[in-house]
Amino acid sequence: MSLVDELKSAVTPRAALLVVGVFALQLLFIASYVGALHHPKPTDVPFGVVAPQQVSTVLMERLEKLPGDPLDPRTVTDAAEARDQIMNRDIDGALIVDPRGRTDTLLVASGGGTVLSSALEKTFTQVEAANRRTIRTVDVAPASPQDFDGLSAFYLVVGWCVGGYICAAILAISAGSRPANPHRAIIRLGALALYAILGGLGGAIIVGPILGALPGSVAALWGLGALVVFAVGAATLALQSVFGIVGIGLAILLIVVAGNPSAGGAFPLPMLPPFWKAIGPALPPGAGTWAARSIAYFKGNDMTASMLVLSAWAVVGSAVTLAMSALKRQPAAEQTAGAPSGA
Repeated sequence: MSLVDELKSAVTPRAALLVVGVFALQLLFIASYVGALHHPKPTDVPFGVVAPQQVSTVLMERLEKLPGDPLDPRTVTDAAEARDQIMNRDIDGALIVDPRGRTDTLLVASGGGTVLSSALEKTFTQVEAANRRTIRTVDVAPASPQDFDGLSAFYLVVGWCVGGYICAAILAISAGSRPANPHRAIIRLGALALYAILGGLGGAIIVGPILGALPGSVAALWGLGALVVFAVGAATLALQSVFGIVGIGLAILLIVVAGNPSAGGAFPLPMLPPFWKAIGPALPPGAGTWAARSIAYFKGNDMTASMLVLSAWAVVGSAVTLAMSALKRQPAAEQTAGAPSGA
């Protein structure tokens, strides 16, 4: 057998295409992570300003003209309203100007990301110094001392996502990418749901009672974790039912390559480039990270959009999986109906 024949025998066209796909996935992984995270800087950060009218107008103009557009400032009536808006996650910080003195108060929320709160403090230290004023920083929603850089929520959600697509991949590899019939599709989705419930509970217990990394309701984190795992798993099952084993690669592309760097984990959303900032909230890692931080540090506020995103992934993934399992058995049924009676 010639070398060419040996090569053709050793590397089938299907295997070659899969290797090319893996190579493309590798390059996309590098481009996505480095592109999103290599040069983080605050851009259009929602920010409140509490100041007397005559001061507020000048200050707002100055903040809007800062190089690089780091802030999206808006006036807030008073300090209490500023705190409420931060806790409701409408803004990421606020400056409270003291007209009677030379020290102003900067409100931040490190629970939403310590990198962002540090960036705001650095920015306003420079702004105030230029005006011969100083600031004191008050952390309205401080990150847990056991939650380094506010990353625990992100890593928790990443773990849930990994569990979701690996569980779905194992279900497919063990019995075929596409369910043979709707009953088997239901069984797979049921097995995934059970896994999601257990996976959500395990993650919530580890980051809460065991490690003390995240405060907040264990029950709420459990529910969120179950939804994240099931949403990612159902989406993976759906992609496998449509594209076969290639669907696993597509799931990794969506969840790992696109979803993780855009999740606002290492750097909160206002510090990401526009593309990743735009797609992050629509993907499970981003929606899950936002919701986990809301549970841990913001009294569960502003979770509706994230929960709707995760629910949509779960529902659409389940529907596509069931639909494809029904479509697959149709040709066999037609063949039986058209077969001769003596067959």
